[in-house]
Amino acid sequence: MPENSILVVEDDKTLLEVLRYNLEKEGYNVVTASDGSQGVETARNMKPDFIILDIMLPKMSGFEVCRILRKEMSTPILMLTARDDEIDKVVGLDLGADDYITKPFKMRELLARIRAIIRRVTPVEQQPENVESLLKIGDIEIDISRHKVKFKSSEINLPLKEFDLLVFLTKNKGIVFNREQLLEKVWGYDYPGDTRTVDVHIQWLRTKIEDNPREPKRLVTVRGVGYKLEA
Repeated sequence: MPENSILVVEDDKTLLEVLRYNLEKEGYNVVTASDGSQGVETARNMKPDFIILDIMLPKMSGFEVCRILRKEMSTPILMLTARDDEIDKVVGLDLGADDYITKPFKMRELLARIRAIIRRVTPVEQQPENVESLLKIGDIEIDISRHKVKFKSSEINLPLKEFDLLVFLTKNKGIVFNREQLLEKVWGYDYPGDTRTVDVHIQWLRTKIEDNPREPKRLVTVRGVGYKLEA
């Protein structure tokens, strides 16, 4: 059974209790917050392994909560949106959310997404011994076991999906991948998002590993094809 801690930020008391019940049933340690300000404070104090964050919250929106927390921690964030609005999804991803799910949702799907995301950040010592732990390309160093990245010897904070994307491209340096391939390889073939997700994360990653993100030299665009990390 999992022992990961999950912070749920949701103002709908009924949904909050349903989420708490089902997550605790799965073995998670659950802490809740009912508004955005409380969510930020709780996340700072608790340092959870995972955050479920509603968009529509009192005092501070889920977007603002995500923006603040993403600057301070790399904890995976799954956002809940009340409508199937592409703008909500794109804004959430732009702010650094790792995934989103639209209400109403099936609890089985939510739990599956949580498990999939947590598996991706499981320390390497809990994974098979043949998993490569340290990667280096130019002035970028990646420690997979500790989920840490250094750029020019300085540690940088990467959310889950940016980290996954960088690891994948580093392992396949010099190879061009189109958006559909990256969506399948990094997010999973059954991910419900679209290729806009890839573009957003490429843009965010460039702000961390490029001297000038507007003129990238490392994570480059191959016009009409896709992206590659220069070897």
